[in-house]
Amino acid sequence: MQTVEILERLVGFPTLSRQPNRDLIAYAREILTAAGARCWLDAHTDGTRANLFASLGPEGPGGVILSGHTDVVPVEGQLWSSDPFCLTERDGRLYGRGTADMKGFVAAALAAACRARDLSAPLHLALSYDEEIGCVGIRSLIAALAKAPERPALCLVGEPTSMAVATGHKGKRVFRAVCHGRAGHSALAPRAMNALHLAADLVRALRDEQVRIAAEGLRDAEYDIPYSTLHAGILRAGAQINIVPDSAELDFEIRHLPGEDAEELVARLKAAAERIVEATEDADARIEIEEVNAYPGLDTAVGSEAVGFVKSLTGANGSIKVAFGTEGGLFARDLDVPVVICGPGSMSQGHKPDEFVSLEQLAACDAMLDALLARLRQGL
Repeated sequence: MQTVEILERLVGFPTLSRQPNRDLIAYAREILTAAGARCWLDAHTDGTRANLFASLGPEGPGGVILSGHTDVVPVEGQLWSSDPFCLTERDGRLYGRGTADMKGFVAAALAAACRARDLSAPLHLALSYDEEIGCVGIRSLIAALAKAPERPALCLVGEPTSMAVATGHKGKRVFRAVCHGRAGHSALAPRAMNALHLAADLVRALRDEQVRIAAEGLRDAEYDIPYSTLHAGILRAGAQINIVPDSAELDFEIRHLPGEDAEELVARLKAAAERIVEATEDADARIEIEEVNAYPGLDTAVGSEAVGFVKSLTGANGSIKVAFGTEGGLFARDLDVPVVICGPGSMSQGHKPDEFVSLEQLAACDAMLDALLARLRQGL
């Protein structure tokens, strides 16, 4: 089967994060089983979603994992010029949700599996769920792989890099700050304790810390934003305008350089929250900060054999680091496998209306995977 043919089917599955992906996984498993792959499923406890791991070629150590996620972000509120869940070709571009991020690579990987013959080293495919909400699904699959006595030689994560070879990304930590106050009538607002004001003060502290990091923190010029960043993303508070809210929730994140002391950043923010509460001199004021998700950064050495190997497949001379996160940091940390990121399309198209991947990019990915198959036939 060809990559575009497979991509058309993959786009047709509306596999939003937290929503079922089993129909897509069944389709992928059908392709892989027909290609002679050994497949096993790692299902979510509710049974609606699953990871799929497949192996072709000889059993044993070595070989390469092709890793990609099957979930996509929502399309609500976006103005598309065509059905986002129906692949549409225009002017050498293939439009549809997930074409760039990252069903284009998944399609290419499945097509490569169909071409895998006479391998002397194994080829593995790891297809995961719920990546878009913090690399959630892949964790149980990696945990299972970590119990095996053998390790692959490389994990290639196919996130969209315009087929550039990427060696790193920042880590991410997500927090929820629950701010507690005391309700009251808005006509007597000074007698209440406004939890929303506490949250606003914490946002101010986040912004002040960002200014400090930008001026004094660790820097890496290979990133678009060369320092760690803080971001307040969601604020929930209030039921009615004439009620002083007694509770507010603020969700924020830290995207930190791999070398940054993230624990120190968290400690500084918690200390700022304590100062905000103390300044109120109100016994009902309280801010509780809880971590709700995290994944590590990735920092593969540019001069490593893994990076040189992927460069030899693509013909690239240089390398980049990407702004977005991937499951690559988890593979590197928890499976102790070298990781490189390289895939078709651009993340500048991701999460947007009229997301697309070009036919040229898919062809380049097919060529890279053909070169990989040739190397696997030689035993790497």
